[in-house]
Amino acid sequence: MDRRTFLKGLAGGVAAGAALAVGCKHPNAQKAEGYTVGEVPLGQMTYREDKHGQQVSLLGFGMMRLPIEGGGSLRDNPDAKLDQELINQMVDYAIEHGVNYFDTAPVYLRGMSEKATGIALNRHPRDKWLVATKLSNFRTWTREASLKMYEQSFQELGVEYIDYYLLHSFGGVDPDGTSDFEKRFVDNGMLDFLMEEREKGRIRNLGWSFHGQQSEFDKVVGWTDKYHWDFAQIQMNYVDWHYAHEIEPENVNADYLYGELERRGIPIVIMEPVLGGRLATLNEPIAKQLKAREPERSLASWAFRYLGMFPGIMTSLSGMSAMEHVEDNVRSHCPLVPLADDEMALLERVADEFAHFPAVPCTGCQYCMPCPFGLDIPGIFSFYNKSLGEGNIATEGTVEQKEFRRARRAFLTTYDKSIERLRQADHCTGCGECLKHCPQHIAIPDKMRMIEDYTNTLKDSLV
Repeated sequence: MDRRTFLKGLAGGVAAGAALAVGCKHPNAQKAEGYTVGEVPLGQMTYREDKHGQQVSLLGFGMMRLPIEGGGSLRDNPDAKLDQELINQMVDYAIEHGVNYFDTAPVYLRGMSEKATGIALNRHPRDKWLVATKLSNFRTWTREASLKMYEQSFQELGVEYIDYYLLHSFGGVDPDGTSDFEKRFVDNGMLDFLMEEREKGRIRNLGWSFHGQQSEFDKVVGWTDKYHWDFAQIQMNYVDWHYAHEIEPENVNADYLYGELERRGIPIVIMEPVLGGRLATLNEPIAKQLKAREPERSLASWAFRYLGMFPGIMTSLSGMSAMEHVEDNVRSHCPLVPLADDEMALLERVADEFAHFPAVPCTGCQYCMPCPFGLDIPGIFSFYNKSLGEGNIATEGTVEQKEFRRARRAFLTTYDKSIERLRQADHCTGCGECLKHCPQHIAIPDKMRMIEDYTNTLKDSLV
């Protein structure tokens, strides 16, 4: 069965997922590329149920891309602090509109996300919000270190129980064949401990997030009867449904991941619904197709409406860094408007074009940071992709010489402004440290050499 036929059969389940909401007043909105601002309907949030009948907002707030004081990013200013006042306002707006699922982790925002999340949430009654966090023991997986991370999450969040606890981002296999899932969670006894914590009520739901090899996914899903997974988190969007493996061979297509979880009745949490914002800022030829169909809707809304067609999805996480992101994403779920057949067909075409556009598939998650040699890895990829989308990647001999000079000038003059020289691609040593942490399995050193070679080609053509 192809995707269109499959989703057409699911469309009837969307109406059943819509439920109650709470209203709120409209805050001061800013203008942001790819997002629509304006009044949001009241009392219309769409909900789904978890395995135990808890109502969960179909829009989840991902606390991984929160705003920092003075703007910018932690890549630009490692010593910056999070803008707690703005975070509070964003969380207030989300809760007032019916969003109740908030996702964080000990490693997000250089360890600052959990505390900021706890401060913002604890200003509201506990029954108004659900919090998810993770055992992010990537680098140190001893039992002692893992237990310390677990207990610290309670302190940072200021909670007596955690609604959704995840074994964070498994899926890799060491060269010796050792599974990182077993090494990080089984061999050290942490999974048995967490199951006991679930029995005691300190954890209400136990699950995991996946980035990795299909064999590892199959193995862990196969342990459902043993561990009684309450939920699972996967990467899914209208591009990854069929093209994740084609874009990066180590990735698994979302249709397979969703199908296996839905078949077992495991509620699904979605990460990267807009691919780190890339589906909210599509290149102009692709964006025009969506805007011609729905001029008043944001590009991001298409991604959320697509995911809402799947009844197995409990919530879709959006990492929001500005109030207008919250506002627009709330609008997309108040209520969720199902895609029509012709809209689904349009997204099929858009997904195919996007998948074959020669961009670097970086979502800006920053798991690769800090680079031991100081490179701004996500910044370099973001700049390259933006240049590509704006037509500022020039290929001599395939375009008019005048156009080549324009694109060359645009790229070279903005590269130094966007990325400090000492943090640019030509300073990559190829050490491979980043490869261990990239959930998209990007061959980062190879991409750095590609961008370095391209930059050098442009500079040589000036001579």
